Parts: sequence; structure tokens; C-alpha cells
Amino acid sequence: MSKEREGAAGERALLLRLIDEAFDKTAWHGPNLRGSLRRVPPAQARWRPRPGRHNIAEIAVHCAYWKYAVRRRILGGKRGSFPLQGSNWFVLSAALTSKQWRDYIALLDDTHRELREAVSSAKPAELAGNKGGRAGPAAHVYGIALHDTYHAGQIRTLKVLYDQAMQSPGRVRG
Repeated sequence: MSKEREGAAGERALLLRLIDEAFDKTAWHGPNLRGSLRRVPPAQARWRPRPGRHNIAEIAVHCAYWKYAVRRRILGGKRGSFPLQGSNWFVLSAALTSKQWRDYIALLDDTHRELREAVSSAKPAELAGNKGGRAGPAAHVYGIALHDTYHAGQIRTLKVLYDQAMQSPGRVRG
């Protein structure tokens, strides 16, 4: 194997490891995104620490959207093919049902799997490409790992705030 091919294989393996650790594999930094969502019931997923603040369900869908967006950048797919209408932050039902919550988690799992498949199957040039001086797809894959890790921490904080709010008199309801 040529040094160039070895380098590309090594980078692909690193990209896959980064996105997996940030999403659902054991990582040194603590809880990953999927782990932070484990055992979150719909009531907790829809709760807001304050009006106008994002809730856990919105964060989960937001993360799914950006996995979709990075996958689309790698494969060159068309815009507007995300299963929900909109982009980035989505307006979700305030009366989140168990089924809707399970569907959002399934959407997140599916978009992660599809992103992983895109990274696995992309040609090295497709991952490294730079368009007009902008960051190439590999940089977006690194970014999605950081994005997942950031939001995992945010979700952990919301879970603690929710528990505190539910235990205090005059608690805030979402």
C-alpha cells in the first residue's frame, strides 16, 4: 500500500473513531451524545429551563440535522431531503409524546449511521476536498464530533437542572 493510501486509510479510521466516541462509544471525556440521552423520558426531553431556551428534544433533532448536513456535504446530496421541515433548530410539539420522542432518537441514530457510512465509503479526495478556500468535508466530520460532545454536556446540564426544578417548591414547568 502506498504511503498516500495508508495516510488516507489512517485519516478515515481517525474520523470514524472521533464521530463514534462523540456519539455512542466509550470515550475518555465521559458521556457521549447517545449516552446523555439514555433514560430521558418525554417529560424531561420537552422541559425548558426558561421560556425561549432549547430543550433536550430540540437538541437531539438539531444534532441529527447537522449529521445529515455533513453527510450531504460529503456525498454532494441535494438540500431539503432531511425528514423534518426546516433546518438547524426545529420547532417541536410542546406536548411531546413517547412515540415522537422515540422517533427523534431513531432519527438521530439513523443520521449517525448514514454519516458513518458516508465517511466509510467516501474517496479520500471527497473527504479532503477544499472548495473555494473553505474547509473540506474532513473538517466538517471533525466538527460534528465536537458538536456531539458539546451538546452531550449541554444535555447533562439540562438533566441536572430538570431534576433540581422537579425537587424544588414552586418548580418551573416546561
